[in-house]
Amino acid sequence: MAEPNIAHRMKRALVGEIRAIFNDAERGERPVQPQPDESLFGPQSVAWRVHRDVTAMMVGGVAALLLQMLHPAVLAGVWDHSSFRQDMLGRLRRTARFIAVTTYGSAEDARAAIDHVRAIHERVSGTLPDGTPYRADDPALLAWVHVSEVTSFLAAWRRYGEPLMSKIDQDRYIAEMVRIAAPLGADPIPTTRAEAARLIAAMRPALVATDRTREVARLVLHQRPDKLALAPLQAVTFQAAVDLLPGWARRMHGLAHPRATRPLVRAGTFGIAETIRWAFR
Repeated sequence: MAEPNIAHRMKRALVGEIRAIFNDAERGERPVQPQPDESLFGPQSVAWRVHRDVTAMMVGGVAALLLQMLHPAVLAGVWDHSSFRQDMLGRLRRTARFIAVTTYGSAEDARAAIDHVRAIHERVSGTLPDGTPYRADDPALLAWVHVSEVTSFLAAWRRYGEPLMSKIDQDRYIAEMVRIAAPLGADPIPTTRAEAARLIAAMRPALVATDRTREVARLVLHQRPDKLALAPLQAVTFQAAVDLLPGWARRMHGLAHPRATRPLVRAGTFGIAETIRWAFR
């Protein structure tokens, strides 16, 4: 029997990844069943449109994580209180599951997921190397995590899914995501792209890059996938995540600007995105 082509092998590997997100049996969690009439957003929402694209969410999710780690308190919370160095893929999958549950699950399941995360945040606290105390449930830190995610997801969707997305829908997406950020305790919460840009600008003086920051970036960008068929997808989409970062964030991380390879990275990511969409049709 002939070996399946790359699209079929990629599809099989991705099905496994998506099942791990939507049906995390190892952790005893119930499968995520899309609930059009009971979810926080509904199928007519922009959130349903943005979050269903595997490639854009991968690219945006990695870019968001790299942005978040530039805040010393966010970095310390992850560094001191999680096993990300041994289980980076697990962390990314758990984040993806949270997005899946809160976007597509019932409002009841979404609230349970949010309450679970809030309970974790309440237990996470510590001291920065300079002696400054931090808490994971600090509204300002949660606001940074939130704005990093929504702007990265939106930027990735616009680049690889819907380049002609209207400004109205872009603002609608930012406004819709308040339904997750508010119960998590974030403050302030942007409701438009302009507000998100102002919040990022206001947070920039607090951002720093240290050896720990660069170690996280190295772990994120050079992790080995569980499934060999995902290796080409991961390599290209992680380069696309670096390309998606604002220039100032890329420089802080010490990541090379992919100017020379940008056309190849973007073309490759477009190709992967279209292959995945075709395979799942």
